[in-house]
Amino acid sequence: MPDSTPPGPPPGPRDPGDAWAVGPDGTKAWGLFGAAGLLVDDGAGRVLLQHRVEWSHHGGTWGIPGGARHQGEDAVTGALRESAEEAGVPHDGVDLRHTALLDLGFWTYTTVVGRAGRPFEPVIADRESLALSWIPVDEVDDLPLHPGFGKSWPALRASLTTTPHVVVDAANVVGSVPDGWWKDRAGAAARLLSSVTALAASGVTADVLALPFARWWPRWTVVLEGEARAASGSSDGALPRALDVVAAPGSGDDAIVDAARAAVEAGDGPVVAVTADRELRARVEALGAVVHGPSWLRDQF
Repeated sequence: MPDSTPPGPPPGPRDPGDAWAVGPDGTKAWGLFGAAGLLVDDGAGRVLLQHRVEWSHHGGTWGIPGGARHQGEDAVTGALRESAEEAGVPHDGVDLRHTALLDLGFWTYTTVVGRAGRPFEPVIADRESLALSWIPVDEVDDLPLHPGFGKSWPALRASLTTTPHVVVDAANVVGSVPDGWWKDRAGAAARLLSSVTALAASGVTADVLALPFARWWPRWTVVLEGEARAASGSSDGALPRALDVVAAPGSGDDAIVDAARAAVEAGDGPVVAVTADRELRARVEALGAVVHGPSWLRDQF
């Protein structure tokens, strides 16, 4: 639901995005380039909500930190920036889960959903909040909610327990393309890890995982075996928290089954295994995992 009044004046120079977007029928929404907000849970059944100041649009209601996107700024960056400015959310403290998009044609609002990667306490950092609190999920409906957030909350709440997890049979994926991988298995595995690392950062479209909303950031487990195990230490920097690399000490197939089983038992889902091996496919499907061939993954690169 578009806001009809802008926030108070910013402390510094105004960005071009801090302006009205106007629809064909004259409807106005704050944020010339759209707006975005962050819904973050703490992994213990609570979400961070903002009690809006009375002078703001729908003042006195509860919603999520957010605001107008800056010129050239993507929605995720905008939501993280706004939550840092309004609530002191640490830039490196949120693991992305998914995005939900409200598109009015002339204006968009993106809800970025994440989970706290480490404990933190919110801090009121500007004039737009009466309070910032970790609210138990079961108590959110008892609050006077911002109408836009209230409308989206049931679907967002249902998604908080959804954690897609992709388990990659690296040997099978590498071997699916005749690019000379047999001459340098570790190098080919390192290239695959680089591509998966990029996906862990950028996320995948929701349709790829047969999930609702716009974009998802799954957990990833890449299983290496044989000579390719040398690639497990080839990363130039720290791997993202959402990516685990398993150097199988023995059978790669057994390690993939173990990883899929652990994901299912942890409550992750959907669990997707990437392999074209028929026997392995049957083993992971018996655990409740979905199986896709290597092209499914390569199409995301």
